[in-house]
Amino acid sequence: MRYVLAIDEGTTGTTSLMVDAAGQVAGRGYREIPQYYPQPGWVEHDPAEIVAAVLDSARDAMAASGAVPDAIGITNQRETVVVWERATGRPVHRAIVWQDRRTAPRCAAVAAEYRERIAALTGLVVDAYFSASKIEWLIRELRLLDRYRPGELAAGTIDSWLIWQLTGGRVHATDPTNASRTMLYDIDRLAWSDELCALFGVPKDMLPEVRPSSGAFGVAREDFFGAEIPILGVAGDQQAALFGQGCWERGEGKNTYGTGAFLLLNSGSERPRESAGLLTTIGCDARGRPAYALEASIFIAGAAVQWLRDGLAIIETASDSERLARSLASNDEVYFVPALTGLGAPYWEPDARGTIVGLTRGTGRAHLARAALEAMAFGTADVLRRMSECSGTTFHHVRVDGGASANNWLMQFQADILGVPVERPDVVETTALGAAGLAGLARGVWTSASDFLARRTFDVFTPAMPRPEADRVLAGWHRAVRTASHWARDTA
Repeated sequence: MRYVLAIDEGTTGTTSLMVDAAGQVAGRGYREIPQYYPQPGWVEHDPAEIVAAVLDSARDAMAASGAVPDAIGITNQRETVVVWERATGRPVHRAIVWQDRRTAPRCAAVAAEYRERIAALTGLVVDAYFSASKIEWLIRELRLLDRYRPGELAAGTIDSWLIWQLTGGRVHATDPTNASRTMLYDIDRLAWSDELCALFGVPKDMLPEVRPSSGAFGVAREDFFGAEIPILGVAGDQQAALFGQGCWERGEGKNTYGTGAFLLLNSGSERPRESAGLLTTIGCDARGRPAYALEASIFIAGAAVQWLRDGLAIIETASDSERLARSLASNDEVYFVPALTGLGAPYWEPDARGTIVGLTRGTGRAHLARAALEAMAFGTADVLRRMSECSGTTFHHVRVDGGASANNWLMQFQADILGVPVERPDVVETTALGAAGLAGLARGVWTSASDFLARRTFDVFTPAMPRPEADRVLAGWHRAVRTASHWARDTA
């Protein structure tokens, strides 16, 4: 049996999986990563602690499987950046995490003049979320260009940092999916942008070489894992999940139901037109080559159910929501717009707040539980419709993962509202599986992407609700969203 070690370096911890040639998990390891908050709105990680978590979790996974992997695949929290000395491999500062907001004022100033140009080059909005202003802050605040000569420093996202460390400083590289999240990468030319590097004061010699997501990224040193193991797959977490779900073709998409919801739609080899509220990013095709994808985030998904449990105490466990939803024949026109932190895609109304409409004397906790679940399905339908319009594609099915995907009632309702099948994989750790697939393809563990998924099984939920009924309940949702938006705007 051949194995691939998949390293999933996330924001709060690192999960490592040993994936066998049948696509099954043969070993697992996990380590938490400490969080640092030096000031309000600032979030940092210790780069050395990230490396330690990766090594410990990987060794645990290997020990559990009793095997040595043929290849390593890496997927990572995106946008988080590290700057380090090439000579010593020592970071000049803690990693600045994607959640960090210290550069928000700088981004607002840049957006006032360069918003459209940056969107045209990168497919992104100007925001502190992305990497460019974080690297700029490190260069400016630490006076790095005064302290170091050209070529002495390296900068990169977490994948680049791990590749450098695992290869003993022999390789400084990233892949297009991570590069596309930096706000320094031209997604039409698939190259670092001289114009944006100049705008943010980032010397190009600090940036990593961009290599194919499925391909050679050097060899991990023998002293780390007891053998020299090639690193052959790299992708940012959401793009890795898209690949791990088998969404390699135009019109195929996935939704991750977590605290919020992350939706990606593969739009193929042609860049989709821009649309407010959606990001254009780089994903992978069936061979790990660059493909365009549309991305959107819904701020509140599973967090709405958590609020019912922890805030209102009307359910004891998240799974209670399914039982309560099933107890009703319909929603009785009760809708919950879970804008607890504003409305995300596709509406982008930051001042909106949670709104419940349609209450009567007959409304009970089952209605609120059902409304919270329905809101996830409605929000997903709105975003995917916008994505389809922008990309000119018609999606034929949607693949799902994340905690709320275990809710069978929600998955059936999602299929009913979308009007296409919803497919839930037997193994929901799709981010790590995507990294494994990219590496295994390059190593020959799998001969093709189809071979990679050949032994995977899916629970398929097919639409059962008549389309006129689905359109009717969707119209009620849109009326509720308009109500929440009007409340946000009517400040008189």
